[in-house]
Amino acid sequence: MSKRLLSVILLIAAATGGYAQDAWKKGHQPTLVPQQSGTTQLLIAVSPVNSRVVWAAGTGGTYVVTTDGGSTWRSGVVPGAESLQFRDVQGVSDRVAYLMSIGNDTGDFRIYKTEDAGAHWTIQFTNKTPNAFYDCFAFWGPDRGVAHSDSVNGVFPDIRTNDGTTWHSIARNMPPALPGEASFSSSGTCITTEGWQNAWIATGGSSIARILATRDGGYTWNAYDIPFVSNANAGAFSVAFRDPWHGIVGGGDLTNDSATQAATSDNGGQKWTLTTKPPISGAIFCLAYVRGVEHNDDWRHRDDFDHEHDRSVVITTETQPNFSSGAAAWSPDEGQTWIALPTVSGYWAVAFANPESGWFVGNNGQILKISF
Repeated sequence: MSKRLLSVILLIAAATGGYAQDAWKKGHQPTLVPQQSGTTQLLIAVSPVNSRVVWAAGTGGTYVVTTDGGSTWRSGVVPGAESLQFRDVQGVSDRVAYLMSIGNDTGDFRIYKTEDAGAHWTIQFTNKTPNAFYDCFAFWGPDRGVAHSDSVNGVFPDIRTNDGTTWHSIARNMPPALPGEASFSSSGTCITTEGWQNAWIATGGSSIARILATRDGGYTWNAYDIPFVSNANAGAFSVAFRDPWHGIVGGGDLTNDSATQAATSDNGGQKWTLTTKPPISGAIFCLAYVRGVEHNDDWRHRDDFDHEHDRSVVITTETQPNFSSGAAAWSPDEGQTWIALPTVSGYWAVAFANPESGWFVGNNGQILKISF
């Protein structure tokens, strides 16, 4: 299945101590609590700011936000974006957030920002490059971020902001693209940042799956191979890092539900080792560290938690034929052990503020709070 066809379908559509790890393996599961989003639109991406403030977004130009940990959600539609999908969202505070849209036309790939809790939205970037497909963005701070596109004529037309207002091309900084190399939007998780300078991008679409990595805020990048199946419908989809060196990447093949793959790195993404095969079918569409943003982003509010879940990861998958019925699982040890979440299905994205405050979002406006 081509990526463009998948876009159309979307439109319709661990424990570090031995004792703690053994406890999880014996069957302890996280607490799952459904919440009411206020919309029936597909929610594709989610971004916790902290344990109280969370933004999510999806089809029909829709966004939702909570300021009380999900007890109540407020939904809205961005004027002029009613026919677009928001593939990524970045929450900064209860008033400030960014959205990334896609559509059928070149100019439908946009970046929006609000500074008044959604009362008004400003278009900061409108794509003008034919055949560009902006998949995802990620931020080092409230005003510093990078957005990633599929390759066009062997070049990644990526862009960056250093002031939270204007976006500039960094295409000349990017590694040359392989033939057909692209990323899968994966609810905005095809790119991740860590600290103030590090970022990683997961790719596929060609004969080799790769990680594109920067250590200097996007001024220079290197490319490293991942031992995944890779073709026009397969590769690395979703990536996360818990510190500058340790990370995990997930992926698979959209045409083969048994090709679920995950790998970890302990040297900043230069080398990757396959994990134990996850116990659920489909391509890993989104993954997240349970430790959450309140531990590893100094520009956010920080809560105090122990290190029990530093290596815990939650994944979601998407399965054929309609890519709307994927499952979820989690690992206490970065993929050495996997535990299925048998009641969780149809969720596209997952993200955490901290181990007690995570959220799945997905079909028909579903939101599910997950707490460890």
